[in-house]
Order: sequence, then C-alpha cells, then structure tokens
Amino acid sequence: MSENKSETSNTKGSKLSGTHSSEVFRGGKPQNGIYFSVKPDIHLAAQEEVVLQFWADQKIFEKTMDSEKKTYSFYDAPPFATGLPHYGHLLAGVLKDVVPRYWTMKGYNVPRRFGWDCHGLPVEYEINKAHKIESRKDVLNMGVAEYNSLCRGIVKRYSQEWKTTVRRVGRWVDMENPYFTMDVSFMQSVWWVFQQLFEKGLIYEPSP
Repeated sequence: MSENKSETSNTKGSKLSGTHSSEVFRGGKPQNGIYFSVKPDIHLAAQEEVVLQFWADQKIFEKTMDSEKKTYSFYDAPPFATGLPHYGHLLAGVLKDVVPRYWTMKGYNVPRRFGWDCHGLPVEYEINKAHKIESRKDVLNMGVAEYNSLCRGIVKRYSQEWKTTVRRVGRWVDMENPYFTMDVSFMQSVWWVFQQLFEKGLIYEPSP
C-alpha cells in the first residue's frame, strides 16, 4: 500500500494521521454518493493496526469511562496466569468485550479490569514440574511458605504476551491495573459475598 500522509478528523476534531490515510477506511471514491468502492490491494491487517494505534493515541477506551454515569457491573472469569493465550481465550475475550461495549453505548459507565486466576493446580503443576515435587511430603520438606512464594512468583510470567494479544484483538480492558485472585483483598471480597448469601438463607445443604 502506498504511503499517504493525509489525515482524517473525527467528530470532535481530533485527527488520525500516519502512513495510512482515510483511504484505508474508505477504500476508494464514493459511488452513487453512498457507497465506497473497495480497493483490490487493500490490507485488512494494516487497517486494524491503524485503528488500534488511533485508539491508543487518543485514549478512546479511557474516554468511555465516566464515573458520573450509572455504573453497569460486568464480571468475567479471569484466565489462569500460567499459560499463553489460545483460541478459547480469544473467543471468550471477544464476548467479554462485546457486552461492556454494548452497555457503554447504552449510556453506562462500565469499569473492567483484567484479572489473573492464581489458584489451583495450573500454578502448582508448573512449580512441581520445575522443582521435581511429586508428593505432599516434598512440599513440606521445601516448606509451605517457600512453596507458596514460588507459586506467586510465576503469575506474571506471560503478562506481556497477554497484553500484546488482547490489544491486537481490539478488546478494551484495563491491563495496567489488574487484579489477582491470590490477593487477600480479592479473597476477602469472595468470602463477603458468601456471607451475604448465607445470611439471606440462600446457602443450604439439601437433605439426604
């Protein structure tokens, strides 16, 4: 695609500039005053990169956040912190992006922070494999505190790869201030929710 330094202004006057012009978005000259023709040599991936850079430069996601508006609470299950993103994450991530965008366009403020699931076997499996731990006895010989410390130490292993991938698929989510399920504040919030359910009689054990 040839270089073109022209600029496109949005409704508020900010400009989108760079090596790609408004032709990237329009594809060509209008036909019948309504539609634009599509260039045969159009590069869709290049278009996406331009849009992503525009969003980043103009802080479009941040501008959608308005604490004065009514809040729509959106909760999603965070991915495990021990692996790289795969197709299943990408598919779910798109759905997790569509719903908040919908409610944002409905006039709500929709806070969303990226999270990391740090509990359970995935983290322990990585540490067990690296340190040849095969039994509970091995954990006790190492020391529970040391074992937990090693587990905590790997939760940010792939954070940069995740940031790159999440940004590339166009998902709007705060990855600079993530939450971790291993944080005491998070665990306390879960117990608080459980307590509220219990006090309302919604937690019960069925009769045998």
